[in-house]
Amino acid sequence: MSEIAGWADDFFWGAMVVIRIFAVSLVLSVIIGLIGSAMKLSGSRVTQAIVNAYTVIFRGTPELLVLLLIYFGAAISLTAIVQFFDPTVKFIEIPPFWAGAFAIALIVGAYMTETFRGAFLGVDPGHVEAARALGLSQFQTFVYVRIPQMWRLALPNFGNHMLSLMKDTALISVIGVEEIVFVAEMATTVTSKPFTMYIIVALIYLCITTVITLTVMALEKYANKHLASSR
Repeated sequence: MSEIAGWADDFFWGAMVVIRIFAVSLVLSVIIGLIGSAMKLSGSRVTQAIVNAYTVIFRGTPELLVLLLIYFGAAISLTAIVQFFDPTVKFIEIPPFWAGAFAIALIVGAYMTETFRGAFLGVDPGHVEAARALGLSQFQTFVYVRIPQMWRLALPNFGNHMLSLMKDTALISVIGVEEIVFVAEMATTVTSKPFTMYIIVALIYLCITTVITLTVMALEKYANKHLASSR
């Protein structure tokens, strides 16, 4: 027990890293999802083809492979660009934290693109027409009419994407980010208790995902309260 207690601080700070990556990836994936869904619903065949290719690639490629390609590919590409201007540069390393957060955001953003697209299509066209009849611009209609209704429809799947995003953070230990899986690997080499250490990791993830689930349930209840009151 004393051996496990000695790693408590490491697991705590590792969990903080996981939460930070989750927060950054969530914001990026929502932005990607909104932009992607807007492009899919646009009348341009070019933008639709670009987003279709993006969703097919990132939903059909193993997540670990995407993470490695983003981490090493971005470093190689950036190094090649910098060496073009300064040949003395040897290698530019991308911070693993940001590479991992961006890779996860690209993966989950592909799923959010489809979720948001379906939710936008579910918005009552009559409400959009009413907003335009009242003189609202397209941007005002999008912000004040389409997005609020879209979020209510997207919340169930959005909650699932949040859970997937949180669990995907376990992959980033392979690129050297010192989060809880990385801590468990280090602790295992010292204590020779892999089962115990990974059980701790599982419990930490279970606690975080439970909070996410309860938060999404509360948001769904709040978003649908007008439906309950009308019964």
